[in-house]
Parts: sequence; structure tokens; C-alpha cells
Amino acid sequence: MAEIIFLNDVKRDLNTVLTVGTFDGVHAGHKVLINKVLDVAEEKKARSVIVTFDPHPRDIINPGDAGIKLLSSLDERSEMLTDLGVDEMVVIPFDRDFSLLTSEEFVRDIIWEKIGVSAFVIGYDHQFGRNREGTIETVQELGRELGFHTHVVSKQEVGDKTVSSTAIRKAIYEKGDMELAASLLDRFYILNGTVVHGDKRGKKIGYPTANIQPQNSQKVIPKDGVYAVWVRFEGEFYQGMMNIGQRPTFNGGGTVLEVHILDFEKEIYGKDIQLQFVKRIREEQHFDGIENLKNQLRKDEKEVRDVLENRSPNIAKHLK
Repeated sequence: MAEIIFLNDVKRDLNTVLTVGTFDGVHAGHKVLINKVLDVAEEKKARSVIVTFDPHPRDIINPGDAGIKLLSSLDERSEMLTDLGVDEMVVIPFDRDFSLLTSEEFVRDIIWEKIGVSAFVIGYDHQFGRNREGTIETVQELGRELGFHTHVVSKQEVGDKTVSSTAIRKAIYEKGDMELAASLLDRFYILNGTVVHGDKRGKKIGYPTANIQPQNSQKVIPKDGVYAVWVRFEGEFYQGMMNIGQRPTFNGGGTVLEVHILDFEKEIYGKDIQLQFVKRIREEQHFDGIENLKNQLRKDEKEVRDVLENRSPNIAKHLK
């Protein structure tokens, strides 16, 4: 994966092309900036770097918004950046002291002195630093002084890719609209988790499920319902029928994430898997009796197979 390097461990290299941002989800809009970094880095035969933050800046600046979930963990961001061809992801620990840096201090003391830069890629509307005082002009002026170039990605270059992480989050957890989310992300939404023991009710009705504990508690969980998903386990992909919700037929007991992996018989308790959400099939609902539930599950399985037949999973370039 694009190597995750925390700021204190980064090696300064002036032959570096970079951009800065949270890049939550690494969505279609982000990719315009990232591809510009890669193009310039290739021209200059330079290191390509994405500078990001952890935790999310809003958790420090606006702690009242801390309940908002993330589209991607650091590891997931690293994986996606690897797929795009980025060399390094430099992570800046974001705390109150860091939030008080002026835009000039950030560029001079962090970007120039600690990371090194020969070309800084910035979006046409990007603002940064204390009170978001930093602008394109700030970077350009410091570039002239310190000796690096500034590349501005114009509004025209972004075009119809002006999507937001907020819009994607809402599509996922308010609507369960995974097709809309995928169109904005340029890929299926992913959730990495560990298989944990459940009550094994699914096995008794012919649909054994793997209960999933998300690896990152801050990840966005899709709206309750039944989903067609791709399941990645040990580099292989399997079709899956995913249920998120309260299991009303079995008197609930809290939100459960469980997936029935089609045509799969391996023992995976305690193992890590990845879920790629393709489409929401239906609402979660209560059934009068197990037979009615089983009949619906058979219908769900057919629809899941039909949906996934022509939908290939996200294939990470670095996976073998």
C-alpha cells in the first residue's frame, strides 16, 4: 500500500509533488487533485505524496460534530491511494495546537521544512490554516520565496466531479443508496470487518451468516436493510447477501451486521473480510414465521445473484 508515514517519521525530500487534504473516502472529486499530483510527479520524476490528517480536523475544531462517521479509515485511504499509484501518504496528527498554526507556518514549517516540496497542487477553492486564512495566493507567494511551483486545479478541470464526502455519507446512512454512493466514489463503498460469533440462527434455516464487527468504529454504516455485496476474503471475491438491522423476526437485540456468503463453506471465525456494497435490495422487515422468512431469503438470494452477475468488484491493483 501507499506507505503510511506519520509526520515525525517522514524523510525530507525536496523532489516531492504533493497535495493536502482530509480525502475522506478518496472520492471522484479528490481523484482530480490526486491525478494532477501523479501527472506532475511523473514529469518531474519526483515522489508523489498525499498529506492528510488524523483524527479528522472537524473532531478537534468542531467537537460537536464528532458523531459524524468516516467513509474511510487511514488503512483504507492508504489502500485506495496505492491503487491510484501514490508513493506515500503522510499523516499529520491533528490536535488543538496544530489547528492554531497559521497558513504560512503550515507551509513553511511543515510542508517545506519537514516534508519537502518542489510542486504543490491545490484546488481552486481550497482554504487552510488557522481560521481557514490560507488561500491559493498564500501558497503561490511562499512558493516564489522558497522555490517550489504551485499548480492550481481549476473549477473547469474538476467539472462534474465536485462531489462532497457529506453527500456520500448521506446517500449511505440516510438512504442506503449504494449505487449513488458508488457513482460519487468511482467505486463501491467498502467496509472492513472481523468475523465474530453470532447466535447461529441463520445456519438453522439454511442461510448461515457471518456476523461482522467493523474494524473501525468511526466508519459509516449503511441504512438498515438487505444488500447485494461483494465479499473479499484472502484475496478472493464471493457474492454475498448482507443484512443490517435489528432482526425483528427474532425480537431484535440491537443492530447487527451479518452476511450470508453464497457458495462458501470455509471456516472464517476471527478472520478479516472486506464488504463492497453494490445495491440495497429491500427494507428490513418482520415475518410471521420462519417459513415466510425463508421464502423471502430465497427471493433475496436470486436478486443478489442477478445484481452481482454484471457488477465486478473493486479490484485493488496491489492484490495478487
